[in-house]
Amino acid sequence: MVLLVLSLSSAYAGNSLRVGTAGAQELLIPVGSRGTAMGGAVLSTAYGVEAMYWNPAGLAGLEGTEAGFTHLPYIADIDVNFVGVATNIEGFGTLGVGAKVVSIGEMEETTEDFPDGTGRVFDPSLTVLNVSYAREFTAAVSFGVTAMFINEDIFEAQASGIAFDVGFIYKPRWYGLTLGLTVKNYGPEMSFSGRGFDESDGNRPVAGTGATFDLPSSLNLGITYKFLSQDKNIASISGNYRSNNYSLDVWNGGMEYVYDDIFSLRAGYNYSDQDSYLYGLTLGGGLKYDFGSTNISVEYTWMDTDEDAFDANQFFTIKMTF
Repeated sequence: MVLLVLSLSSAYAGNSLRVGTAGAQELLIPVGSRGTAMGGAVLSTAYGVEAMYWNPAGLAGLEGTEAGFTHLPYIADIDVNFVGVATNIEGFGTLGVGAKVVSIGEMEETTEDFPDGTGRVFDPSLTVLNVSYAREFTAAVSFGVTAMFINEDIFEAQASGIAFDVGFIYKPRWYGLTLGLTVKNYGPEMSFSGRGFDESDGNRPVAGTGATFDLPSSLNLGITYKFLSQDKNIASISGNYRSNNYSLDVWNGGMEYVYDDIFSLRAGYNYSDQDSYLYGLTLGGGLKYDFGSTNISVEYTWMDTDEDAFDANQFFTIKMTF
């Protein structure tokens, strides 16, 4: 893990000159209420279907099968929905599949000749489909990988590509510490194509070519300290460092308190030196109820955003383990 960090540290350094030059930004929209309520500082403690986004190594600790759904009324009236299911296969590891769909809503086509609209309406959509695999190498080390298929459909132009997340979780069994490492959104360049690039020079049709763009890759390091584990009370504090390749770096901090594995309270904070960084304070909680062999969890997150531009984000999650 240390060698991997050192080998990639120069490539994954926050760079203000690269801000806004990467595409496929839907890869950066988080899923799940637990992780977002802790400010994203769950790299070393991710588990269940949410781990497919935060750190696929967290799937390795899953027992049985878990299904989850998250709804996010995102900024600018955009809706984000995620659904996933993961199951542990004895002697093999844990497999998971998921889908994130970003619905931007209806928009009217405008052109130079018709700046007020042509009358044609389109509905852009961004989709990320993933397949994840995780396994415990030892009692202390877990490994996971997520492969993602990305599809962007914007009227008469489309782009598709693939990306990978690779993660590790290490539990040294020392003073309640847990460490995590993830390389996220690593993949080849993407580009748009389709009828939207067709035009005419007056005499013959001409097909344009869309420029290529990179994915918003990052190197992520996380640590968690469980400072309370007594009777029915468990509490921990976590921190993440995200070294972005196409924006300034981000620091995340979070806390979680769980009572009797039923009630949970969470809080976190996101920080970056980037001008007009959108996110800040996060708050949330959850309730789990046992229906015999099936557990159902309902969780919520409130995430502060730049109040002058957008309303706060709210995440609604329901999970079922059986």
